[in-house]
Amino acid sequence: MILIIDDDIAVRTSLGLLLKQAGYAAKSVATPAEALRLVQDAPPRLVLMDMNFSLDTSGHDGLQLLAQVKRLAPAVPVILITGWGSITLAVEGMKAGAAEFVTKPWQNDSLLQTIRTILALHEPDAETDPAALSRRQLDKQYELRGIVGQDARLLQVLRNVGQVAATDASVLIEGESGTGKELIAEAVHQNSQRRRQPFIKVNLGGISASLFESEMFGHRRGAFTDAKTDRVGRFELANGGTIFLDEIGELDLSSQVKLLRVLQDRTYEVLGDSKPRRLDIRVICATNRNLAEMVQQGRFREDLFYRINLITVRLPALRERPQDIPLLVQHFVDGLRATYNRPALKVNTRAMHWLQEQPLPGNIRELKNLVERAVLVSGKDELGPDDFQAQFQRLPPRPAEAGELPEPGTITLDELEAHMIRRTLDHYHGNISRVAKALGLSRGALYRRLEKYAIPFDAE
Repeated sequence: MILIIDDDIAVRTSLGLLLKQAGYAAKSVATPAEALRLVQDAPPRLVLMDMNFSLDTSGHDGLQLLAQVKRLAPAVPVILITGWGSITLAVEGMKAGAAEFVTKPWQNDSLLQTIRTILALHEPDAETDPAALSRRQLDKQYELRGIVGQDARLLQVLRNVGQVAATDASVLIEGESGTGKELIAEAVHQNSQRRRQPFIKVNLGGISASLFESEMFGHRRGAFTDAKTDRVGRFELANGGTIFLDEIGELDLSSQVKLLRVLQDRTYEVLGDSKPRRLDIRVICATNRNLAEMVQQGRFREDLFYRINLITVRLPALRERPQDIPLLVQHFVDGLRATYNRPALKVNTRAMHWLQEQPLPGNIRELKNLVERAVLVSGKDELGPDDFQAQFQRLPPRPAEAGELPEPGTITLDELEAHMIRRTLDHYHGNISRVAKALGLSRGALYRRLEKYAIPFDAE
C-alpha cells in the first residue's frame, strides 16, 4: 500500500486515481495525526508526502512529520512533494532521510517512474542475494564486458550496478581519473531496460558556459550570431535512453541551474524555439572531485547534488586493488597481440610483481599506456621489469596543501622527513635550536639528519 499525505483533497484524489490506474493500492489521509496512526498500525510500502499542512507555508511541519514517520518506520521510503520555491527545504528533507522529491505540478509518467524506481531499490529481489555472487556468477547474470578484476571492492561495485541497472535511478559514479567510470556507466545502461536506446556521453569539462545551452539543448538557425544551421542537442540525442554526464564537478554554477531545471522537470527548450520538449532519459553522472566538499564551499549546488546521487557508486583506485593488476596487464597484452600481430607476446612473473608495487596514480589508464609503450619500444616477445622501468614515467608528487598529507605511495618516509626539515628551517630562518625543538629532536640528531639529506645550514 502507498500512503498519500496531503491536506488538499484535489491532490489526494488525483494521486489516488493515478496510482490505482497504475495498479498500486493506495490510501489517502489529510492530516499528520492520521498519517502517523496509519504508519504505526500498518507501515506502507512507500509514502507520498506534501511539505505543508498549515497556514504557515514554511514547510517545517512537513519536515517534522518526515522525522516522525522515519522514527516509526525507518525502512519505509518517503517521496516529498514540493513547489520550486521550497526545493531548498526538500533538500533538507533528503538529508533527513527522504528518498526523493518531486515538484508541483508533477508529470504523471515521471512520477510513476520515480515510484517504481524507489520501490525497486527498497524491495530487491528476495531470490537473489547480490552479496553472495562471485565474479563468474555476476558475468552470467549481467553484461559486464570490458570490466576486468576480481577484487572484493570491485565486485561490490558490480553487484550494485546489477541491482540498480533495472531501475531508472540517477547514479553518481565517484573515483579518481583513470579508474573506469565510463565503463561502469556503460554497464548500467547495458543492463537496463533502455539498453536498445541511445547511450550519449558528454564531457562537461570540455563545454564552456557560453556554449552549454547550445550543446545540451540544441539551437535553431539564427538563434544567435553564429547559428548558421539547426543543431540537435545532447539531451534530444539521448531521449529514450541514457545520458552520461562526465566530469560534472567542472560545471559552472550558472550551467548547474540550467541542468537542474532539466533533470527536475524533464523538459527543455531549444534555443530559438520557445516550445518546451519532454524528455524520457536516465541520468548517470561521474566525477573525480569531492562534490560534497564542493557543496560546503559553495561551488556546487546542493539541490543538484541531491538530484543526481540517488545512488552513489565509488570506484576503488588501482592501488587499492593491486591483485587485479596482473589481470589487467594480461587483458591489455591479449589485445596488443592482435593489434600488432605478435602472437608470442607475454609479460613474465617478475614484471607482474614489479607492476603491482607501483603507485600508478593514473590508475588503469596509466597502466594501459605503460604496457603499450613497453610493448612498442622493447621489441621483445617476453617483457621483464627492465622493459617497464625504462618506460615508467614517474610524475613528481603533487604538492600537499596546508594541513594535508601526501597521497600514499607518492613519497617515501625519507623524502617526507627531508621535506619537513627544509620547511621548518625556512620557517625559523635557520635557527638550529628552534628547529630541533619544533621537530622534537636533539641538536645532535638534527645535525645527523641535515648531513644525511645534504641540507645546507649555518652552524651556530
